[in-house]
Amino acid sequence: MTAAVESELRRQELARFLRSRRERITPEQVGLPLMGRRRTPGLRREEVAQLAGVGVTWYTWLEQGRDINASEQVLQAIARTLRLDPHEHTHLFRLAGAPEPDGEKDCQVLSPQLELMLKKLEPYPVAVRNARCDLLGYNRAYSWLMGDVDAIPFEDRNTLVQCLLNPEWRKRMLDWDTNIPRVIASFRAAMAEHVAEPAWKQLVKRLKAESPLFAELWPHHDVNSEPIRTKRYLHPDAGLLCFNFTYLYYGRRSEITVSTYTPADEETAAKLPLVFG
Repeated sequence: MTAAVESELRRQELARFLRSRRERITPEQVGLPLMGRRRTPGLRREEVAQLAGVGVTWYTWLEQGRDINASEQVLQAIARTLRLDPHEHTHLFRLAGAPEPDGEKDCQVLSPQLELMLKKLEPYPVAVRNARCDLLGYNRAYSWLMGDVDAIPFEDRNTLVQCLLNPEWRKRMLDWDTNIPRVIASFRAAMAEHVAEPAWKQLVKRLKAESPLFAELWPHHDVNSEPIRTKRYLHPDAGLLCFNFTYLYYGRRSEITVSTYTPADEETAAKLPLVFG
């Protein structure tokens, strides 16, 4: 892939990312009056530009994937306007091809040390998530287990979204019917500290609209903070795999967890080295 093609793909991904974040913010959340019916959800482009203090034409070009450069100051203003969380903030800077601010570098979830640890733990699958179930990082073994995670669009890299809406994930998770109500209950328990945050509310809105099971279970208000310790998978090539889970928290009071999948039986242990041996 040439540098020009890679740059074009990154700009198009940036355009889609900005639109998706803009559409989840309501005028009321940013103090704008609601004037008449809107054809599309969320803020308008001109409203984002106004709140961020940038030109409407310039912001429109950014959302259209045009070849323009954005300064750190402008990206920071857009990130604040769209209420991006730290994970999304870092993603915005990477897609824009801009150097990440020093403060962001210091707070990155995936430090070089953690990235090295994910690689060194292969062939065991490892995933890093936040409390909202966003998939912040993973190793090759995890992608092999779940099925080419790299191909999933960034905005859909959320394990709750994938468990509920991705038929491939559901097919691989043998105890899906038993475990998914517990996963939803755990998500509701975690949301207690984030009830006013747009990203959480937008996720709930999406799942209620797209997953009949989530829409059915969510009004029950079930909560469960006990993690699932053992899971079974049916891999299309390796067959039955059984894993025990170890959950490590990334720092005191952190909502970031590192989940390590260790073989629960000799058959699973014997199959994994064949993948990355």
